Amino acid sequence: MSPQEKPPAPAVWTSLEGIAYGGDYNPEQWPVSVRMEDLELMKEAGVTFLSVGIFSWGLLEPSEGEYDFGWLDDVLDNLAAAGIKVALATATAAPPAWLVRKHPEILPVTADGTVLGPGSRRHYTPSSAVYRRYATGITRVLAERYKDHPALALWHVDNELGCHVSEFYGDEDAAAFRDWLERRYGSIDALNAAWGTAFWSQHYASFEEILPPRVAPSTLNPGQQLDFQRFNSWALMDYYHALLEVLREVTPGVPATTNLMVSSATKSMDYFDWAKDLDVIANDHYLVAADPERQIELAFSADLTRGVAGGDPWILMEHSTSAVNWQPRNQPKMPGEMLRNSLAHVARGADAVMFFQWRQSFAGSEKFHSAMVPHGGRDTRVWREVVELGASLKRLAPVRGSRVESRAAIVFDYEAWWASEIDSHPSHDVKYLDLMRAFHRSLFLRGIAADLVHPSASLEGYDLVLVCTLYSVTDAAAANIASAARAGATVLVSYFSGIVDERDHIRLGGYPGAFRGLLGVTVEEFHPLLAGSTVKLSNGPGDGPGVGWVGSVWSEHVHVADVSGDASTDGPAEVLATFTEYPLDGVPALTRRPEGAGSAWYLATFPDQDGIEALVDRLLAESGVAAVAEADQGVELTRRRGADGRSFVFAINHSRADATVRVAGEELLSGERFAGTVPAGGVAVIAED
Repeated sequence: MSPQEKPPAPAVWTSLEGIAYGGDYNPEQWPVSVRMEDLELMKEAGVTFLSVGIFSWGLLEPSEGEYDFGWLDDVLDNLAAAGIKVALATATAAPPAWLVRKHPEILPVTADGTVLGPGSRRHYTPSSAVYRRYATGITRVLAERYKDHPALALWHVDNELGCHVSEFYGDEDAAAFRDWLERRYGSIDALNAAWGTAFWSQHYASFEEILPPRVAPSTLNPGQQLDFQRFNSWALMDYYHALLEVLREVTPGVPATTNLMVSSATKSMDYFDWAKDLDVIANDHYLVAADPERQIELAFSADLTRGVAGGDPWILMEHSTSAVNWQPRNQPKMPGEMLRNSLAHVARGADAVMFFQWRQSFAGSEKFHSAMVPHGGRDTRVWREVVELGASLKRLAPVRGSRVESRAAIVFDYEAWWASEIDSHPSHDVKYLDLMRAFHRSLFLRGIAADLVHPSASLEGYDLVLVCTLYSVTDAAAANIASAARAGATVLVSYFSGIVDERDHIRLGGYPGAFRGLLGVTVEEFHPLLAGSTVKLSNGPGDGPGVGWVGSVWSEHVHVADVSGDASTDGPAEVLATFTEYPLDGVPALTRRPEGAGSAWYLATFPDQDGIEALVDRLLAESGVAAVAEADQGVELTRRRGADGRSFVFAINHSRADATVRVAGEELLSGERFAGTVPAGGVAVIAED
């Protein structure tokens, strides 16, 4: 079952009305008097949904087998009385001190053999049988106690699995890795073939000889590295399954999720694989304050989260009201930025907006991390914006359940990311996300939301499909992409795509391997560019998209395939731009070939910004993909459409000047007819006529 075909989530969490609003609530940090004040403040802010108990194991079970649930009983009872629903955590994200003291073997081990100790969080390995026994134990106790509680709407399983440490190299991890490999391959001969162990005398006689890819004298076996990435993603997910199995047994009608960390920085977990076992996708997202275009990274991460969710609405489980505490320089968000950030997530599919955390801590590692209730309390800009956001989300209730509308897709595959950045490749400068994010940025600036989708997902309905640096690809996924072109889509494939299969074996016969037939080109040899070097391009004999582009990172010796006399093809590839410098002078750099009702383009370098913009203009013109509305520069645009046909245009003005947006309808935040102007730094949500 593909991510886009997963069954719908149980209706329990959707019993909340409108866009859910709240955050992580950690009442165990505060006396009862503060907890009672919290209830009044939550009412003022419009809070409807909270995550509770994420890091509370040490207080719920202060010593083995001895429990203290009195404080949590009171908290949940009070929240239920206030009409606030809860995502109740399994409390397993940080083992208590008594457990580490009794069983230090649960601690994670790094590639160089370092044991990561307690005193922080996430100090366990998911393959530890001992840790699983204790974690499933506390999960069962919590589930049995609160299974019928009126506040319970969702199970929050563990927390940010894979955060801080996502690769595990200890002896118990090694044994689990070997078991996983044996299940995957069935025989040691099949593993040797997959890993190409004839090279460097790496042949294995049995699975017992295999270790994780620990620190070694030189580059490690690529197949081993790729499988270890797969294993670690699976091991964390398998641990999630162990807790989920308990919850399913005790509370079969309550949905469950865990908060993913979908962003352009999180690489270690294959979230498309995880999605099938999450009743609703939940994500944590934090801005990098030093990024001047951080709103574009937010959009990329939200679009990827929506892709993981198969297009369904999802939960923004965490983001920040202002500054975080873990970046080198933790700047606050600018006035109005929290509202823009929050509604940008809603614009791209979120049906819940939540923060870390409700009340800013007075002690501990995250005491300088912003929260909904800051240290200064009510008389602060942050609190006033928190109240404003709550009121705004209440007015957006009609948007809930609608889906983002997009005719452009960007193919995204975690396994291709892992494989493309393994050592010993032609260039360390080829990074999986770089070209993809350049294209996404260009679409963002044009008011076009792109779906980031797995290569196996259905591409039906997309008029533009971008395939960037898809280094590894299965035969089925390559055929799926080709079928999109035949069905009428404009498909662009970039350099370093289709090079290997899922085992990281070269597809012989010439690059780009899996896509040669679709593209009508063959690459004889790679010419990666040295650091800081560029290559000039110009038009070919066709009507190219621009003259005088500059490429960086990559170039290659491309040949257009000779299809004369081959009646089975739709024609040869047309050269639209060529390299103009030795040794590739006159060699194709951009080609286009008709394929069925659509077309297949090939890009052999990383164009500069002018080149990206010109190329995107050409692709949009051919595919017919356009912005959801006309707007001035600096306005982020998306459209969500409900099952009843109602559509909502989100216009987020990131500029410092008022902007014109041509949409007719009611502006939901104000309740008035939209006048066509979004103020500087403001947001409009228009229910279209």
